Amino acid sequence: MSRVIIADDEAVIRMGLSQMVSALGYHIAGTAANGEEALEMTKSIKPELLLLDIKMPRLDGLSVAERLAEEMPLPIVMLTAYSERSLIERAANAAVMGYLVKPIHEKKLGPTLALAMNRFEIMRTKAQEIYKLRNQLETRRLVDAAKQILVATGISEAEAYQRLQMTARRKRLPMHQVAEAIVAIGAKI
Repeated sequence: MSRVIIADDEAVIRMGLSQMVSALGYHIAGTAANGEEALEMTKSIKPELLLLDIKMPRLDGLSVAERLAEEMPLPIVMLTAYSERSLIERAANAAVMGYLVKPIHEKKLGPTLALAMNRFEIMRTKAQEIYKLRNQLETRRLVDAAKQILVATGISEAEAYQRLQMTARRKRLPMHQVAEAIVAIGAKI
């Protein structure tokens, strides 16, 4: 059961949303009446989903979403009485996963929450894949640079690669660390 925080400056809307979200099978981890409360509560509770009103006192919902996108990304659905293009663009730039215009109906809320969580998971998976590929590319670049340094000593490229592998095994280090050391020494010579 996913934990949800609902932030809206109107108590009646918070209560109605809480009932709808609970009826959809989510657990209400907390509610907030302003953006600062929502931000603090989100950081301490670490919910799986956040529903934020755009216009709130102290700190608006979009500012909360922007801060959380940098500090602790999570799926966010914006709730608003406004459908201005500038607000929608700002929400998209804050990595908001859903946008609902009030009044909120349960028929639209359920699919929007499910879609927001699904989109977020896809985004997180892609970010992890990108990180892994960047590391692999950096390792390959380092190994190639180290091989070239060893080839310059008069051995073949295949032999240079074998030496890198054998050194990594013997020292029980990842190959990129061995390559990094050779490149660092080679750069000093």
